[in-house]
Amino acid sequence: MKEAKYYKKLPNKKVQCELCPHFCIITPGDAGKCRARKNIDGVLYATNYGKTITFSFDPMEKKPLYHFYPGENIISIGPNSCNFSCDFCQNYNSSQHIVPTHEITPAMLLEICKDHLSKFVAFTYTEPITWFEFVLDASKLLKENKIKTVMITNGFINPEPLNELLPYIDAMNIDLKSIDDEFYQRLCGGKLQPVLDTIETASKSCHVEITNLIITGENDYIENIRKLVDFVAQVNPEIPLHFSRYFPIYKMENTQTALSILEKAQEIAQKQLKYVYLGNVMTEKDTHCPKCDRLLIHRAYSTTIDIVDGKCPECGNEIYGHFD
Repeated sequence: MKEAKYYKKLPNKKVQCELCPHFCIITPGDAGKCRARKNIDGVLYATNYGKTITFSFDPMEKKPLYHFYPGENIISIGPNSCNFSCDFCQNYNSSQHIVPTHEITPAMLLEICKDHLSKFVAFTYTEPITWFEFVLDASKLLKENKIKTVMITNGFINPEPLNELLPYIDAMNIDLKSIDDEFYQRLCGGKLQPVLDTIETASKSCHVEITNLIITGENDYIENIRKLVDFVAQVNPEIPLHFSRYFPIYKMENTQTALSILEKAQEIAQKQLKYVYLGNVMTEKDTHCPKCDRLLIHRAYSTTIDIVDGKCPECGNEIYGHFD
């Protein structure tokens, strides 16, 4: 364990966590909504510090990150905690329930990277915001050793801790679950505005891509999709947007997303955004130049890249992302 950052002490040994917008008030012996921050005799501890549910090697595209060193593999680890309670959680076994974990320190993580000649680490699977102290310590050490860090996150964090963390994070895929606050409150146990704020702030500091899981009967309405696309375009039309197909899981029994809805969402988004992809479907995932339509990245069993100094070799258009 490690004493948590971002909390204040209250009377009667209560504490208030200030890491995320839940602002949990926690009595002695109890934990916050994320289960990862516990009040022990009036002191808030990050009880998940140095505990990961798994170690694995994933393709960068699986995160999904399509414009951040495509074709590379990335070491992936994650905590046994989340500050949301989504009815449709794709990783509910490890985010909503206690599962066995493995001990790890930032120094151990660095050695794993060196042993496997890896230049990339992803904090992913559940919610790395709830792993704040470990992610911060590990990212600082990794950055000192020229290893790039990625967060796959719901973006539900307060501005001060976000701003402390961002200098050490190279890329984020932020899950924008809906553009409707009622959706967030009813199905996720959260709020929309802090996520929008995180997207706007992070996009000025690191590489950002956005994922939207389209759920039948919940956020698949054309007007919702238009509003979501409008927001992303207002932040930066270069940001890649991934529309992902929903399948029934956990507490949600809605039918799987119709391919026609995903294709319509892509059609709407492509009118304002330069890079729009579909996930969880067997469709083309290539990247074309938004100016001249030249094929730049072909994704199949392997990834081939035809980008020179960050630009299209055909027309010289600058392509958003990092392509070594």
